[in-house]
Amino acid sequence: MLRVFYGGTFDPVHNGHLAIARAAHDALGVPVRLMPAADPPHRAPPGATAAQRAHLLDLATWDIPGLCVDRRELDRAAREPTSRSYTIDTLRELRSELGNVVPIALLIGADSLLGLPTWRAWTALLDLTHFVVADRPGSGLDSALPPVLATALEGRWTDHPDDLARVAAGRVFRLHQPLQPESATEIRRRIATGEAWRQLVPARVAEAIADERLYASRAADTGPL
Repeated sequence: MLRVFYGGTFDPVHNGHLAIARAAHDALGVPVRLMPAADPPHRAPPGATAAQRAHLLDLATWDIPGLCVDRRELDRAAREPTSRSYTIDTLRELRSELGNVVPIALLIGADSLLGLPTWRAWTALLDLTHFVVADRPGSGLDSALPPVLATALEGRWTDHPDDLARVAAGRVFRLHQPLQPESATEIRRRIATGEAWRQLVPARVAEAIADERLYASRAADTGPL
């Protein structure tokens, strides 16, 4: 069965993240594993620690069928606290566990796909995983891709979810879902400045953020999504 992993900082998880994960679950008919990134090893976390972010993910997903939390990147960081975590490392770990014939897919945003040539060992990723791309209006996927990316993805695009289950890796599937206004950066900014923000995250997540006073400093206004 196809395994789908949705990585990110989730700082904090918000309604937009969940909409993308649900859309992938509905389109592909398999569970989606939300996989929080570990704390950066050489600087303080931008808003909440990895453990706090994973807890918020647990709260956000516990009653949503087909969604769950995968802590493998956090566990690897605990084993190797001074090393940096790259997607290629996570995929090689998954292949070591699952073998070379189980289909694996990474759920990413269109902006991440466009930036794929900047990822470590990016061409090797296509031998290890499929990509499920969360598209958005104006994302740029319908215009000319950077030549090096267009060449790498030639012949890999598919509109059929079943294609992802037929081979272990190497296909690119566009996921069409409603455009969501939420942004983790904007949520952190709103919390820090005292503006309304609770409607942008699940109620249980909002309660936990308030109880733990997460993102209450302007220092939380910057950092990854």
